[in-house]
Amino acid sequence: MVVSLKDVAERAGVSAKTVSNVVNGYRHVTPATRRRVQQAIDELGYRPNLTARHLRAGRTGIIALALPELNNPYFAELAEEVIDYAAGLGCTVLLDPTHGRRDQEVLFVRGVRAGLIDGLILSPIELENEDLAERGSEAPLVLLGEREYDAPYDHIAIDNVAAARTATRHLLELGRRRIAFLGARHGRTRQPAHLRLRGWREELAAAGAAAGDDLVATTDGYTRADGARAMARLLDSGAAPDAVFCYNDLVAIGAMRTLGERGLRVPEDVAVVGFDDIEDGRYCAAALTTIAPHKRAIARAAVDALLARLDPARTPPPDSSRRIRPGFALVPRESTLGRP
Repeated sequence: MVVSLKDVAERAGVSAKTVSNVVNGYRHVTPATRRRVQQAIDELGYRPNLTARHLRAGRTGIIALALPELNNPYFAELAEEVIDYAAGLGCTVLLDPTHGRRDQEVLFVRGVRAGLIDGLILSPIELENEDLAERGSEAPLVLLGEREYDAPYDHIAIDNVAAARTATRHLLELGRRRIAFLGARHGRTRQPAHLRLRGWREELAAAGAAAGDDLVATTDGYTRADGARAMARLLDSGAAPDAVFCYNDLVAIGAMRTLGERGLRVPEDVAVVGFDDIEDGRYCAAALTTIAPHKRAIARAAVDALLARLDPARTPPPDSSRRIRPGFALVPRESTLGRP
Protein backbone atom coordinates (compact mmCIF):
# COMPACT_ATOMS: atom_id res chain seq x y z
CA MET A 1 0.00 0.00 0.00
CA VAL A 2 1.27 3.46 -0.90
CA VAL A 3 1.67 5.63 2.19
CA SER A 4 0.38 9.18 1.76
CA LEU A 5 1.25 12.42 3.47
CA LYS A 6 -2.19 12.29 5.10
CA ASP A 7 -1.36 8.89 6.61
CA VAL A 8 1.76 10.37 8.20
CA ALA A 9 -0.24 13.32 9.55
CA GLU A 10 -2.78 11.01 11.19
CA ARG A 11 -0.05 8.84 12.75
CA ALA A 12 1.82 11.89 14.12
CA GLY A 13 -1.33 13.70 15.22
CA VAL A 14 -0.57 16.82 13.23
CA SER A 15 -1.88 18.54 10.12
CA ALA A 16 -0.85 17.56 6.61
CA LYS A 17 0.68 21.05 6.28
CA THR A 18 2.95 20.37 9.25
CA VAL A 19 4.13 17.11 7.69
CA SER A 20 4.79 18.99 4.46
CA ASN A 21 6.83 21.58 6.35
CA VAL A 22 8.95 18.85 7.92
CA VAL A 23 9.46 17.01 4.63
CA ASN A 24 10.46 20.23 2.87
CA GLY A 25 12.90 21.22 5.61
CA TYR A 26 11.18 24.41 6.72
CA ARG A 27 12.55 25.66 10.01
CA HIS A 28 9.34 26.89 11.62
CA VAL A 29 8.53 23.55 13.23
CA THR A 30 9.26 22.83 16.89
CA PRO A 31 11.90 20.14 17.54
CA ALA A 32 9.36 17.97 19.38
CA THR A 33 6.89 18.11 16.48
CA ARG A 34 9.65 17.46 13.96
CA ARG A 35 10.74 14.36 15.89
CA ARG A 36 7.15 13.09 16.09
CA VAL A 37 6.61 13.55 12.36
CA GLN A 38 9.95 11.95 11.50
CA GLN A 39 9.10 8.97 13.69
CA ALA A 40 5.81 8.54 11.84
CA ILE A 41 7.61 8.80 8.49
CA ASP A 42 10.08 6.11 9.56
CA GLU A 43 7.41 3.80 10.96
CA LEU A 44 5.20 4.03 7.88
CA GLY A 45 8.03 4.04 5.36
CA TYR A 46 6.75 7.22 3.72
CA ARG A 47 8.65 8.36 0.63
CA PRO A 48 7.84 11.84 -0.67
CA ASN A 49 7.12 12.25 -4.37
CA LEU A 50 10.05 14.51 -5.18
CA THR A 51 9.04 15.02 -8.79
CA ALA A 52 5.60 16.28 -7.79
CA ARG A 53 7.11 18.48 -5.10
CA HIS A 54 9.52 20.13 -7.52
CA LEU A 55 6.82 20.62 -10.15
CA ARG A 56 4.55 22.34 -7.63
CA ALA A 57 7.40 24.68 -6.76
CA GLY A 58 8.12 25.35 -10.44
CA ARG A 59 11.50 23.62 -10.20
CA THR A 60 13.20 20.62 -11.76
CA GLY A 61 15.01 19.40 -8.66
CA ILE A 62 18.28 19.38 -10.63
CA ILE A 63 21.31 21.54 -9.87
CA ALA A 64 24.43 21.70 -12.04
CA LEU A 65 27.98 21.41 -10.73
CA ALA A 66 30.55 22.64 -13.27
CA LEU A 67 34.17 21.82 -12.42
CA PRO A 68 37.45 22.35 -14.32
CA GLU A 69 38.50 18.70 -14.36
CA LEU A 70 36.66 15.55 -13.43
CA ASN A 71 39.87 13.48 -13.45
CA ASN A 72 41.48 15.71 -10.81
CA PRO A 73 41.12 13.85 -7.50
CA TYR A 74 40.32 17.01 -5.54
CA PHE A 75 37.37 17.88 -7.77
CA ALA A 76 36.24 14.25 -7.83
CA GLU A 77 36.22 14.13 -4.02
CA LEU A 78 34.44 17.50 -3.82
CA ALA A 79 31.83 16.40 -6.37
CA GLU A 80 31.07 13.30 -4.34
CA GLU A 81 30.43 15.46 -1.27
CA VAL A 82 28.12 17.79 -3.23
CA ILE A 83 26.18 14.91 -4.79
CA ASP A 84 25.71 13.09 -1.47
CA TYR A 85 24.58 16.20 0.41
CA ALA A 86 22.25 17.39 -2.35
CA ALA A 87 20.66 13.94 -2.59
CA GLY A 88 19.82 14.10 1.09
CA LEU A 89 17.93 17.32 0.37
CA GLY A 90 16.00 15.79 -2.53
CA CYS A 91 18.11 17.24 -5.34
CA THR A 92 19.90 15.61 -8.26
CA VAL A 93 23.29 16.94 -9.35
CA LEU A 94 24.19 17.25 -13.04
CA LEU A 95 28.00 17.12 -13.28
CA ASP A 96 29.73 18.99 -16.12
CA PRO A 97 33.43 19.56 -16.94
CA THR A 98 34.60 22.98 -18.18
CA HIS A 99 38.22 21.90 -18.79
CA GLY A 100 39.21 25.24 -17.26
CA ARG A 101 38.32 26.99 -20.54
CA ARG A 102 36.81 30.45 -20.50
CA ASP A 103 34.42 29.76 -23.39
CA GLN A 104 32.98 26.76 -21.56
CA GLU A 105 32.66 28.65 -18.28
CA VAL A 106 30.88 31.49 -20.08
CA LEU A 107 28.40 29.03 -21.62
CA PHE A 108 27.45 27.78 -18.19
CA VAL A 109 27.05 31.17 -16.52
CA ARG A 110 24.93 32.38 -19.44
CA GLY A 111 22.49 29.52 -19.08
CA VAL A 112 23.48 26.69 -21.38
CA ARG A 113 21.39 24.40 -19.13
CA ALA A 114 18.51 26.86 -18.78
CA GLY A 115 15.19 25.12 -18.29
CA LEU A 116 16.88 21.93 -17.18
CA ILE A 117 18.46 23.08 -13.92
CA ASP A 118 17.35 25.14 -10.94
CA GLY A 119 20.79 26.62 -10.31
CA LEU A 120 24.52 26.34 -10.92
CA ILE A 121 27.56 25.76 -8.71
CA LEU A 122 30.67 26.74 -10.70
CA SER A 123 34.39 26.49 -9.95
CA PRO A 124 35.92 28.88 -12.52
CA ILE A 125 39.51 29.10 -13.72
CA GLU A 126 39.49 31.55 -16.64
CA LEU A 127 36.18 33.40 -16.15
CA GLU A 128 36.45 37.20 -15.89
CA ASN A 129 34.35 39.88 -14.18
CA GLU A 130 32.87 41.06 -17.48
CA ASP A 131 31.59 37.56 -18.19
CA LEU A 132 29.56 37.65 -14.99
CA ALA A 133 28.39 41.22 -15.65
CA GLU A 134 26.94 40.10 -18.99
CA ARG A 135 25.23 37.04 -17.54
CA GLY A 136 21.70 36.62 -18.87
CA SER A 137 20.53 33.56 -16.96
CA GLU A 138 18.23 34.09 -13.98
CA ALA A 139 19.14 30.76 -12.37
CA PRO A 140 20.97 31.21 -9.05
CA LEU A 141 24.75 30.94 -9.25
CA VAL A 142 27.26 30.04 -6.54
CA LEU A 143 31.01 30.33 -7.17
CA LEU A 144 33.71 28.09 -5.74
CA GLY A 145 37.46 28.39 -5.56
CA GLU A 146 40.33 30.80 -5.44
CA ARG A 147 39.38 33.24 -8.20
CA GLU A 148 37.82 36.41 -6.77
CA TYR A 149 35.11 38.43 -8.52
CA ASP A 150 33.39 41.76 -8.06
CA ALA A 151 29.95 40.32 -8.74
CA PRO A 152 26.72 39.78 -6.74
CA TYR A 153 27.07 36.02 -6.34
CA ASP A 154 27.77 33.90 -3.30
CA HIS A 155 31.37 32.72 -3.24
CA ILE A 156 32.55 29.70 -1.24
CA ALA A 157 36.30 29.41 -0.68
CA ILE A 158 38.73 28.82 2.14
CA ASP A 159 41.12 31.62 3.11
CA ASN A 160 43.83 30.72 0.62
CA VAL A 161 46.26 33.38 1.84
CA ALA A 162 46.02 32.13 5.43
CA ALA A 163 46.34 28.52 4.28
CA ALA A 164 49.45 29.29 2.23
CA ARG A 165 50.97 31.15 5.17
CA THR A 166 50.26 28.15 7.40
CA ALA A 167 52.02 25.80 4.98
CA THR A 168 55.01 28.12 4.62
CA ARG A 169 55.22 28.70 8.37
CA HIS A 170 55.35 24.94 8.91
CA LEU A 171 58.42 24.74 6.68
CA LEU A 172 60.06 27.73 8.37
CA GLU A 173 59.51 26.17 11.79
CA LEU A 174 61.35 23.10 10.56
CA GLY A 175 64.36 25.28 9.79
CA ARG A 176 63.90 25.56 6.03
CA ARG A 177 64.94 28.91 4.55
CA ARG A 178 65.08 28.41 0.76
CA ILE A 179 61.41 27.66 0.24
CA ALA A 180 60.22 27.61 -3.38
CA PHE A 181 56.69 27.98 -4.76
CA LEU A 182 55.57 25.66 -7.57
CA GLY A 183 52.45 26.49 -9.55
CA ALA A 184 52.39 30.15 -10.61
CA ARG A 185 50.96 30.65 -14.10
CA HIS A 186 52.76 32.20 -17.07
CA GLY A 187 51.98 35.88 -17.61
CA ARG A 188 48.99 36.03 -15.28
CA THR A 189 48.43 38.66 -12.61
CA ARG A 190 44.97 37.44 -11.61
CA GLN A 191 45.91 33.81 -11.87
CA PRO A 192 44.26 30.92 -10.05
CA ALA A 193 47.32 30.59 -7.78
CA HIS A 194 47.71 34.26 -6.91
CA LEU A 195 46.34 34.07 -3.37
CA ARG A 196 48.49 31.09 -2.42
CA LEU A 197 51.49 32.80 -3.99
CA ARG A 198 50.69 35.92 -1.98
CA GLY A 199 50.45 33.95 1.26
CA TRP A 200 53.82 32.32 0.53
CA ARG A 201 55.43 35.72 -0.05
CA GLU A 202 53.88 37.29 3.04
CA GLU A 203 55.00 34.53 5.40
CA LEU A 204 58.54 34.49 4.04
CA ALA A 205 58.76 38.28 4.28
CA ALA A 206 57.54 38.19 7.88
CA ALA A 207 60.30 35.69 8.69
CA GLY A 208 62.97 37.63 6.80
CA ALA A 209 63.51 34.72 4.43
CA ALA A 210 64.18 34.86 0.68
CA ALA A 211 61.07 35.20 -1.50
CA GLY A 212 62.61 36.13 -4.85
CA ASP A 213 61.33 35.27 -8.30
CA ASP A 214 64.16 32.73 -8.62
CA LEU A 215 62.21 30.58 -6.15
CA VAL A 216 58.93 30.76 -8.11
CA ALA A 217 58.39 28.03 -10.69
CA THR A 218 55.62 28.55 -13.24
CA THR A 219 53.44 25.82 -14.70
CA ASP A 220 51.09 25.51 -17.67
CA GLY A 221 48.60 23.54 -15.57
CA TYR A 222 48.29 21.76 -12.24
CA THR A 223 48.97 18.11 -13.06
CA ARG A 224 51.65 15.69 -11.90
CA ALA A 225 53.52 16.25 -15.16
CA ASP A 226 53.42 20.03 -14.66
CA GLY A 227 54.91 19.60 -11.19
CA ALA A 228 57.66 17.29 -12.44
CA ARG A 229 58.66 19.71 -15.20
CA ALA A 230 58.56 22.75 -12.92
CA MET A 231 60.73 21.02 -10.32
CA ALA A 232 63.25 20.05 -12.99
CA ARG A 233 63.48 23.65 -14.27
CA LEU A 234 63.89 24.95 -10.73
CA LEU A 235 66.74 22.56 -9.99
CA ASP A 236 68.40 23.28 -13.35
CA SER A 237 68.24 27.03 -12.63
CA GLY A 238 70.54 26.62 -9.63
CA ALA A 239 67.95 27.97 -7.19
CA ALA A 240 68.80 25.16 -4.73
CA PRO A 241 65.62 25.12 -2.61
CA ASP A 242 65.55 23.18 0.65
CA ALA A 243 61.73 23.06 0.57
CA VAL A 244 58.88 23.55 -1.89
CA PHE A 245 55.29 24.62 -1.34
CA CYS A 246 53.16 23.43 -4.25
CA TYR A 247 49.91 24.84 -5.58
CA ASN A 248 48.22 21.47 -5.19
CA ASP A 249 48.95 17.86 -4.30
CA LEU A 250 49.25 16.75 -7.93
CA VAL A 251 52.01 19.30 -8.55
CA ALA A 252 53.69 18.14 -5.33
CA ILE A 253 53.55 14.47 -6.36
CA GLY A 254 55.17 15.35 -9.69
CA ALA A 255 57.82 17.42 -7.94
CA MET A 256 58.70 14.52 -5.63
CA ARG A 257 59.11 12.27 -8.65
CA THR A 258 61.71 14.64 -10.12
CA LEU A 259 63.49 15.01 -6.80
CA GLY A 260 63.85 11.24 -6.57
CA GLU A 261 65.16 11.02 -10.13
CA ARG A 262 67.79 13.66 -9.29
CA GLY A 263 68.93 11.72 -6.24
CA LEU A 264 67.46 14.18 -3.72
CA ARG A 265 65.77 12.79 -0.63
CA VAL A 266 62.37 13.93 0.68
CA PRO A 267 62.38 15.48 3.23
CA GLU A 268 66.09 15.26 4.16
CA ASP A 269 67.27 17.31 1.17
CA VAL A 270 64.03 18.98 0.09
CA ALA A 271 60.82 19.09 2.13
CA VAL A 272 57.54 19.18 0.18
CA VAL A 273 54.08 20.53 1.05
CA GLY A 274 51.02 20.17 -1.16
CA PHE A 275 47.47 21.49 -1.06
CA ASP A 276 44.08 19.69 -1.25
CA ASP A 277 44.66 16.52 0.82
CA ILE A 278 43.77 14.11 -1.97
CA GLU A 279 43.91 10.40 -1.18
CA ASP A 280 46.87 9.79 -3.55
CA GLY A 281 49.12 11.96 -1.38
CA ARG A 282 48.73 9.68 1.62
CA TYR A 283 50.30 6.79 -0.32
CA CYS A 284 53.38 8.43 -1.81
CA ALA A 285 56.79 6.92 -0.92
CA ALA A 286 56.96 9.81 1.55
CA ALA A 287 53.37 10.52 2.57
CA LEU A 288 52.60 14.08 1.52
CA THR A 289 52.22 16.91 4.00
CA THR A 290 49.34 19.05 2.78
CA ILE A 291 46.74 21.70 3.44
CA ALA A 292 43.35 20.00 3.80
CA PRO A 293 40.38 22.20 2.84
CA HIS A 294 37.25 21.05 4.61
CA LYS A 295 35.65 19.60 1.47
CA ARG A 296 32.46 18.51 3.19
CA ALA A 297 31.94 22.00 4.61
CA ILE A 298 32.62 23.55 1.18
CA ALA A 299 30.11 21.23 -0.49
CA ARG A 300 27.41 21.80 2.09
CA ALA A 301 27.89 25.57 2.09
CA ALA A 302 27.60 25.66 -1.71
CA VAL A 303 24.41 23.59 -1.85
CA ASP A 304 22.86 25.46 1.08
CA ALA A 305 23.67 28.83 -0.53
CA LEU A 306 22.13 27.75 -3.83
CA LEU A 307 18.97 26.37 -2.26
CA ALA A 308 18.59 29.48 -0.10
CA ARG A 309 18.44 31.53 -3.31
CA LEU A 310 15.68 29.25 -4.57
CA ASP A 311 13.57 29.64 -1.42
CA PRO A 312 11.71 32.99 -1.50
CA ALA A 313 11.37 32.97 2.29
CA ARG A 314 15.13 32.92 2.72
CA THR A 315 16.42 34.65 -0.42
CA PRO A 316 18.73 37.63 0.34
CA PRO A 317 18.21 40.92 -1.56
CA PRO A 318 19.05 40.53 -5.27
CA ASP A 319 22.17 42.72 -5.07
CA SER A 320 23.62 41.01 -2.02
CA SER A 321 26.31 38.34 -2.01
CA ARG A 322 28.14 36.42 0.64
CA ARG A 323 31.73 35.35 1.03
CA ILE A 324 31.62 32.08 2.94
CA ARG A 325 34.92 30.79 4.31
CA PRO A 326 34.97 27.11 5.32
CA GLY A 327 37.96 25.97 7.34
CA PHE A 328 41.19 24.17 6.52
CA ALA A 329 43.90 22.30 8.40
CA LEU A 330 47.58 21.56 7.99
CA VAL A 331 48.16 17.80 7.84
CA PRO A 332 51.86 17.11 8.58
CA ARG A 333 53.21 13.88 7.13
CA GLU A 334 56.50 12.29 6.07
CA SER A 335 57.32 14.69 3.22
CA THR A 336 58.25 17.30 5.82
CA LEU A 337 58.62 15.37 9.09
CA GLY A 338 60.32 12.23 7.81
CA ARG A 339 59.49 8.71 8.90
CA PRO A 340 59.10 8.00 12.62
